[in-house]
Amino acid sequence: MTAFTTADILLPKLSADGMSKWSVVACDQYTGEPEYWEKTRKLVGDAPSTLDLILPEAYLEQPDCDERITKIHENMKKRINGGLFNLHKDCFILTKRVQADGRLRVGLVGAIDLEMYDYNKGSRSQVRATEATVAARIPPRVKIRMNAPLELPHIMILIDDAQNTVIEPLLEKKLQTVYDFDLMQNGGHLSGEIVDGENARGVLEALDRLAAKEAFNARYGLRDEEVLLYAMGDGNHSLATAKECYEQKKRAGSPDAELARYALVEVVNLHSPALEFEAIHRVITDVNAHDLMCSMTETLGLADSAEQMFTVVGVGGKAHEFGITKPTANLTVGSLQSFLDDYLCKNGGKIDYIHGEDVVRRLCAEGSAIGFLLPSMKKSELFPTVIKDGALPRKTFSMGHAHDKRFYCEARIIKK
Repeated sequence: MTAFTTADILLPKLSADGMSKWSVVACDQYTGEPEYWEKTRKLVGDAPSTLDLILPEAYLEQPDCDERITKIHENMKKRINGGLFNLHKDCFILTKRVQADGRLRVGLVGAIDLEMYDYNKGSRSQVRATEATVAARIPPRVKIRMNAPLELPHIMILIDDAQNTVIEPLLEKKLQTVYDFDLMQNGGHLSGEIVDGENARGVLEALDRLAAKEAFNARYGLRDEEVLLYAMGDGNHSLATAKECYEQKKRAGSPDAELARYALVEVVNLHSPALEFEAIHRVITDVNAHDLMCSMTETLGLADSAEQMFTVVGVGGKAHEFGITKPTANLTVGSLQSFLDDYLCKNGGKIDYIHGEDVVRRLCAEGSAIGFLLPSMKKSELFPTVIKDGALPRKTFSMGHAHDKRFYCEARIIKK
């Protein structure tokens, strides 16, 4: 009844050492650090690896991009026809990821029905984007996926299961382990177990209960709202790309449309202790800082105290805390981003998104930048905010460090 279901999942026939070379981090990580990917290539060598089946976004703007995509498709066919994979039909994979910090993150790999997903702001679909989707980022990714015979997911989707009814009960079951190995480059450890038969039905029944409309509305203090059950965590543009490919194939009457209707993803409980939201701060350059602050004070009603608080780090590194008395969104980041987008559009200037507070302070102290330190978003705010405001502004939050992001492991056929 819900958008998430079992899938026919491919896993390589490799030893633990072989799996360590097979599995590489999500392609949208380390985009400014090509040396990370160069080291990955040295670690992999000529061994079977997902590195040969993806295009790291560090290379997305390279002149040989089209040649790389053609080679990826060839490598996929080679791996399929070469007998590398075992097929596990009609199942989920329970993933156990021990992060670099030692904490355990549990997830469930399966298929999302793209008919029940709409990434546009204001969507009322069961699967929704949590951050604004940039349309210009989709076409380059469509070129990779449209003719690919395989998909390999780095998409992570969140469910708000405070009572731990969907995934966590599987930890008490005796399941068949299908992989168990160390991840490269400080990625931690990953193991996976098959969830099928009665255990899979138990997952689906628990999701149905979580998706009951009356219970959903009671959970968030709403009336007659459409159910948001699956909220994007990581891989927003990858799922949007899968949606676009499916829609194109459906319109064309392609024989691959039914396979393309689904996308392999990992579902994780928002309430996992290993899952943390970290703030992404803003740094503005090439603007008149005084004029920007005068305009912000007038537009947002800045005061010393209010419900939405943030810190301004001025030129030279001086910091002052402000409150927004005229908010335009449910979260501080939403009100601030809306103002900054409008101001920069009218006045010019450049915005950078920075993960570390110390980096913001250093940039402002050393140059002519003005910085905005934002509070970390509470996990409990995610679903209510997306329900109320729709997709959040881009770069609202980050889930953990790059080395803790999803590594490729499972695959699925998406083209006949």
